[in-house]
Amino acid sequence: MTELTGLLADLELVRKDFPILSRTMADGYPLVYLDSANTSQKPQVVIDTMVDHLEHHNANVARAVHQLGAESTDAFERARDKVAAFLNAPARDEVIFAKNATEALNLVANTFAWPGPLEVGPGDEVVITEMEHHSNIVPWQLLTERRGATLRWFGLTEDGRLDLSAIDELINERTKVVALTWVSNMLGTINPIAEIAAKAHAAGAVVVVDASQAVPQMPVDVQSSGADFLAFTGHKALGPTGIGVLWGRRELLEELPPFLGGGEMIRTVTMEKSTYADIPARFEAGTPPIVEAVGLGAAVEYLGHLGMEHVRAHEEAITGYLLDGLASVGGVRVLGPTAAADRGGAVSFELAGLHPHDVSQLLDSRGVAVRAGHHCAKPAHLRYGVQASARASSYLYTTPAEIDALVDALEYTKKYFGVET
Repeated sequence: MTELTGLLADLELVRKDFPILSRTMADGYPLVYLDSANTSQKPQVVIDTMVDHLEHHNANVARAVHQLGAESTDAFERARDKVAAFLNAPARDEVIFAKNATEALNLVANTFAWPGPLEVGPGDEVVITEMEHHSNIVPWQLLTERRGATLRWFGLTEDGRLDLSAIDELINERTKVVALTWVSNMLGTINPIAEIAAKAHAAGAVVVVDASQAVPQMPVDVQSSGADFLAFTGHKALGPTGIGVLWGRRELLEELPPFLGGGEMIRTVTMEKSTYADIPARFEAGTPPIVEAVGLGAAVEYLGHLGMEHVRAHEEAITGYLLDGLASVGGVRVLGPTAAADRGGAVSFELAGLHPHDVSQLLDSRGVAVRAGHHCAKPAHLRYGVQASARASSYLYTTPAEIDALVDALEYTKKYFGVET
């Protein structure tokens, strides 16, 4: 294996924690999993923790006084404690469990439509960016359309960064919300969140951050980030699907009306009127994703043991190796920054003369799993004149040998289709 400064020192030991990485695919090829920006693989401790909960502690939370109910509630709330500590949240009740980051972002956007101090209405402006995942575009489109507000956005530079040249014009006295991604899932760009947040706060705006790609890959401290609300999804951070997190500053969460009505989000209910529970229960109506939250707690605990500064160093090193490998393949065009220090692990690219779906299918025939499509980032693709791209995304378990396998598979793909570059 090629030696790279920054790789996790115990990489082979770490890989043994992930049972799926030992799989052999069709025709005897070992699995090379390069689709972690889509969903990460799960360590055995997450799998075991979820199975143990289902086998020995399964019951609904906050509803029963029997022993199983108490055990399940304790496990669910301990997961909240773990997430709060992982994010360096000032208080555990600032952590709200949702089913994914999409729901968390929609929670914020929808409640901003209702009467209150954070209400967005006619004459107000919401600022997003051209590199957003659809989950951080569509909710704001819906909000501004319904409320008669104006949606504006930061454009992109040729090298895949936010164009901040007009920041003082975009963020102004009419700006009510600035919503943006910390790390692009398509371009990989790491955005200057704190800098933009300072401008937004000076204008009196609220800052909403999609951290779905940031939380898995780098240290995230919500207190120093500049975010007022921050969302991420569990399945990209070694956890299961069906669980996401919204963190919000307490004083803002307490201003928001409920998002969904039902059990456990209430204080009292009469036929005439209901009153609502304190945070976080106010935003967790109905039976929550209990075992998924428990699994996420195990996942962030695992990441904490590795150390997120080490995860980031590994990601930067292996992404640099990936960028170098792609540069060695004739006809490859990388979308986004080409310096590993400026980006996360998701690297979208084109192979001249070939559709990304064909590229993905041929790579898969060699055991290499990448994503192909618009990655829920159609506006960013249109900005660079492409309908779709292939995307290779590494993570903490990715090895240089796997990047070599991708490069070899790309060369095979070119030969298979008779592409000369």
